[in-house]
Amino acid sequence: MNTITDAELHQLTSQVAQCLLEVNWRLSVAESCTGGWLGKCCTDLAGSSNWFDRGFITYSNQAKQDCLHVSNATLEQFGAVSEQTATEMAQGALAGSVADISVAITGIAGPDGGTIDKPVGTVCFAWATKYSPIQTAVYLLQGDRESIRRQAVKIALQGIVKNARD
Repeated sequence: MNTITDAELHQLTSQVAQCLLEVNWRLSVAESCTGGWLGKCCTDLAGSSNWFDRGFITYSNQAKQDCLHVSNATLEQFGAVSEQTATEMAQGALAGSVADISVAITGIAGPDGGTIDKPVGTVCFAWATKYSPIQTAVYLLQGDRESIRRQAVKIALQGIVKNARD
C-alpha cells in the first residue's frame, strides 16, 4: 500500500474545487474519524470560500445528535460506524448549511476500538446532494491510524468529484 501524500490530497482537493466551481455548488463536510482533516484540505486552497461552506467535526455520538440531528435510534440500532449514521450525518450537514453537496465520514481509525463485526479500518461514507439520491460506501482500510485517515479523506474527495459530475 502506497502512502497518500499531502501533495496527492492537495491535487485531489484542487479537482474538487474545479468541479464544484464548474457547477456552482458549495460543499459542507461532516467528519468523525478524520477529525477535520477533510475540511483542512479544502480550506488549504486559496479561494476555497467560493465553494466550501462549512465543516462539522462530530466525534462523539452526542455531537452527531446535537449538530447533525443523527437520531438516537440510528446510533443504538446501527452504531456510530454505519452507512445509516453516515447517511444521517450527510443529510444533517446539507440541511444545516447552504451547501449543494455534503460528505460524511465515520469510522474506526484505530489502533483500538475495532470489533469482529467492525474491525479497525472500517470507514463509512455518505455523499448527499440537493439533486440526487444519497450515495454510500463502506471500506475496510488498512494501515495505521494516520494511513486510514488519509485514505478516508482521499475517498471522500473522490466521491465529491464523482457526485458533482453525475
